Amino acid sequence: MALFESYERRIDQINAALAKFDIKSIEEAKAICDEKGIDVYEIVKSTQPICFENACWAYTVGAAMAIKNGDTKAVDAAKTIGIGLQSFCIPGSVADDRKVGLGHGNLGSMLLDEGTECFAFLAGHESFAAAEGAIKIAEKANKVRTNPLRVILNGLGKDAAKIISRINGFTYVETQFDYFTGEVKELSKTAYSNGPRAKVNCYGADDVREGVAIMHKEGVDVSITGNSTNPTRFQHPVAGTYKKECIEQGKKYFSVASGGGTGRTLHPDNMADTMGRMHSDAQFAGSSSVPAHVEMMGLIGMGNNPMVGATVAVAVAIEEACK
Repeated sequence: MALFESYERRIDQINAALAKFDIKSIEEAKAICDEKGIDVYEIVKSTQPICFENACWAYTVGAAMAIKNGDTKAVDAAKTIGIGLQSFCIPGSVADDRKVGLGHGNLGSMLLDEGTECFAFLAGHESFAAAEGAIKIAEKANKVRTNPLRVILNGLGKDAAKIISRINGFTYVETQFDYFTGEVKELSKTAYSNGPRAKVNCYGADDVREGVAIMHKEGVDVSITGNSTNPTRFQHPVAGTYKKECIEQGKKYFSVASGGGTGRTLHPDNMADTMGRMHSDAQFAGSSSVPAHVEMMGLIGMGNNPMVGATVAVAVAIEEACK
């Protein structure tokens, strides 16, 4: 019986990738993780419960590669995990073309690097997948970092931000933008839990200008945009404008465009995908949240935002197991 979705279309290249790390089979990869006491399946499933089986196996393969590679630090393990994810990309697919697996590994590594101080999920708050990714990063990343990584959600609508904060135990930051001075004022701060989730600041903006001001307020170094909720009205204009202003200020900012990918070309009917290409340093494929859509793009059945959390969590588990 096939272990996961589209097994036959993937297994040959997975085995070829495993062989480079002297791993004979996908079953041996699992045994390597088990021997270290790392339950990759549980880590991935707890990040996004509705993910596909192939997501759990992709991270198992990536983790085994990192262990065999001698990666003892999460920042290095994340990059090797990306090689495992890339081996699951169906040949000729959008995900394969964009090297999305490697991109996820590099992004995870970036968030575990001390040089990154603030990461933003720049997405419509109606997407719970941003919350799923943020929760895992908040819980895991700072276990191996000296300087804590700050994680924020920045999206359209103050009411939506407050609801997501209350449901997930984040800290809701109420702001007001001064359209005459261009400054954003912090009116109140409400933490809806006491644990690591409370360290996630959740913002709701009235428009693009306030969204950009929030990015400057937090000093965002790296962000990922979604393509599901208000992409052309909010996420992509905010990322593009913020990037322009960061370049003017000499500040480093790495922008990831998540979502889209239904067409490889710059198609006029796929505006969100087009806008993502205009500001991004890396572009993923498929939905920020819906596993089936990422699967359709040829990667694995897991939303791009939760995948960021899973990459960080598995990499941290490897470092902790090596201590």
